[in-house]
Amino acid sequence: MLTWISENIATIIICVILLVVVAAIISKMVRDKKKGKSSCGCGCANCAMNGNCHSKK
Repeated sequence: MLTWISENIATIIICVILLVVVAAIISKMVRDKKKGKSSCGCGCANCAMNGNCHSKK
């Protein structure tokens, strides 16, 4: 087992880094959604989903 870990340490480290980055992105998206921020960068007026993605107040 220890031999396998030592042979694949670079792959293991890269996978852990990718998991941390993905978790940070998901966490940021959840926080932004709770704050009411949109996930897209364009305006809602020309969006095909206009009126469907944001709750009307």
